[in-house]
Amino acid sequence: MSVFAHYREEKTTRPRASLRRILDDLGSTVLDVAASPGNLDAEVSGVHIYDPLDELLLPPGGLLLGVGVEGAEAICDLLEAGPGSGVVIKQPVAADERVRAKVLETGVAVLGLTRAASWSQVAALLRSLLAEGDLTESGQQPPDDLFSLANALCALLDAPVTIEDRSARVLAFSGRQEEADSSRIATVLGRQVPEVYQRMLDEQGWFRKLYQSTRPVFIDLSEGLPRVAIAVRSGDEILGSIWVVVREPLSEQREWALIDAAKIVALHLLRQRVGADTRRRLQADLLSTILEGGRDAAEAAGRLGVASERLCVLAAQLTETRADAAQAEADSQRFCDALALHVGAIHPRAAAALVGSVAYALLPLHASGEEEARAVRVAESFLSRVGPRHSANIGVGRLAADLGEVARSRADADRSLRVLRSRGVAGQVAGYSDVHFESLLLQLGDLAAAEDQVPTGPYHRLLRYDAEHGTELAATLGAYLDSFGDVNAAAAAVHVHSNTFRYRLRRLTEISGLDLADPEARLAAMLMMRIFGRRH
Repeated sequence: MSVFAHYREEKTTRPRASLRRILDDLGSTVLDVAASPGNLDAEVSGVHIYDPLDELLLPPGGLLLGVGVEGAEAICDLLEAGPGSGVVIKQPVAADERVRAKVLETGVAVLGLTRAASWSQVAALLRSLLAEGDLTESGQQPPDDLFSLANALCALLDAPVTIEDRSARVLAFSGRQEEADSSRIATVLGRQVPEVYQRMLDEQGWFRKLYQSTRPVFIDLSEGLPRVAIAVRSGDEILGSIWVVVREPLSEQREWALIDAAKIVALHLLRQRVGADTRRRLQADLLSTILEGGRDAAEAAGRLGVASERLCVLAAQLTETRADAAQAEADSQRFCDALALHVGAIHPRAAAALVGSVAYALLPLHASGEEEARAVRVAESFLSRVGPRHSANIGVGRLAADLGEVARSRADADRSLRVLRSRGVAGQVAGYSDVHFESLLLQLGDLAAAEDQVPTGPYHRLLRYDAEHGTELAATLGAYLDSFGDVNAAAAAVHVHSNTFRYRLRRLTEISGLDLADPEARLAAMLMMRIFGRRH
């Protein structure tokens, strides 16, 4: 049987998303059964994360990730939550007689998650499987139905398979990954080939050989089991690759099966690219409509499936961009995709999209009185996860009670992000309440620039004197004001002796006419320096 026929059989006979199918796809590498009601064919409708601070409303068929849950009593409480299909608990799972009895009573299975996997990893894996199953069931030609192909190829080659993109991110994988080595297991769990293995393959020249060859390449690694890999192409463009864990080179027949599979994967990735671009444009248009407010916001929120009350806007932007415009756009989109996954794991009715160079997220929040602080923590958690790969800042807007206030929250988030840019920092999060005054100063600077205003009064006289005589009296005044009048601290800031600083201070008051004893005069001078200092 050819890989085409085997793939069609696999796709048409594959069941809709169920616990059994999820376990078959992921294998014991990730999940196993701790307590079963006897039937694992229950349909899985979605993945939900348990939060002890929120009301637990589990829809029919929901698979609940019991983050931080341990002990038989806590597991029994989750099993009572609703008509879900299963509960996932980090191993070791306390599946005693009480738990098994509750499983039989509710019909909800308890699955154990390997300690090596993070909750974000398993949430991403499960959502990928469910998204693929939904498309297959609907009768559409699924643009990302690569798991079926990976499993079909696994059966033909009798070896575990991964399908990866050009950046070594795992797009799909077959069953039987537990038969592979530790590097493959780490790759599947992280949905990304670990950097240490990428570096090893690059240094040994395997990537170059892979991308130069049109046939499968046998890769005998210095660590772990060998691999057979083939590049996935569309003309001269490399779209990705297929990797098979083997113990010896493939036979000629199996090599041809792998070559056929690469052609199918190329078609899927091209279709996926077109479909993803369309979906992203639509999502960006809908989210932009919500962020702008107005009468169309409610309809856009309904189409996007996002919440309409108690919302907070996050504005995230990469601080390092590549010179290549296409590569910079790809980096921004990957960053936005990661943000969408992060906020989606926190709340199912959250949304994120790339608008220009800024990734906006709309995050629903439960009433707590500290909504902005909670949104800041969400943003900080996200940056801590993507920090090694993406250097970025995030601005957080104030809480919007409803869709009518989202535009204000978006403006807040934009202003907070701008404050971080003006500071020249990276990897920072700012809530609008924390940077409100800095934001106002920037807005005053914008107004002054728009009206072509220039410094006046004592500050203007100091600037003119410095320009004519090559002095630094304006910097002296700035150091004095920033040090709250502490001459010794101000002198140290500008690297002069305190007596020299006192002399300069007397000179600047004589030249400018500034009365440093007058608090109103000091405030006016400080505002002048903040507003005009960046332009003069």
